[in-house]
Amino acid sequence: MAARTGAQTVAIEDELRARIIADPAIVLEDRDLMRALVGASEAQMGRNIVDLRGLAMERLEARLDRLEDTHRAVIAAAYDNLSGTNQIHRAILRMLDPEQFEGFLHTLGHDVAEILRVDAIRLVLESSERGADPSLSRIGDVLRVVEPGFIASYMQQGRAAPPRPVLLRQNIPATDALYGPASVDMRSEALMKLDLGRGRMAGMLAMGSEDPHLFKPGQGTDLLAFFAGIFERSMRRWLS
Repeated sequence: MAARTGAQTVAIEDELRARIIADPAIVLEDRDLMRALVGASEAQMGRNIVDLRGLAMERLEARLDRLEDTHRAVIAAAYDNLSGTNQIHRAILRMLDPEQFEGFLHTLGHDVAEILRVDAIRLVLESSERGADPSLSRIGDVLRVVEPGFIASYMQQGRAAPPRPVLLRQNIPATDALYGPASVDMRSEALMKLDLGRGRMAGMLAMGSEDPHLFKPGQGTDLLAFFAGIFERSMRRWLS
């Protein structure tokens, strides 16, 4: 068999010719090869002839590219969701291990923070008593005791709308009330409002990150809401 290219004739090896005849899909599934064949066909027909097959192939290739991009995006989103679910599950299991409240807070600020890949975790509790209990200093930086109304004010940032149960944002208030000296390095945070039971004042769990893209508006909050629900139940046990 021979293929004509310009004034030259190039012979196709019998073995290759036999393979193509036996399995033409190897040609049809090769985009570059099919594009070259269509281009050669158009060149033979001349510039004044519109090859509808070539146009159709270009459109099909464009649609296939979009389909592949969508497919990759769906797979990436599913992988991220599965990875996030595994992280939350591991963090919850680790959080449930301690048998003392002091150990619980230590685990929260170290092991759980490491699993969730955040730079700081703070448990914020409102109290009507002035001044912090000196005995809390041994617990570390995880627990923050604040005045009544602080949590709503911190989550709303001056907005009249009531705070959402889970809030993700990148514009962190200019205060060191939560993260202390590390506040200047925080670029995004997740805030989870806590219901600690009837008769108890408001609580909040805050996660701060130096990564500005770790928490941002528009991201899903289902996993964090689930984590906050488990955390609430653990806190009620410690406070009972």
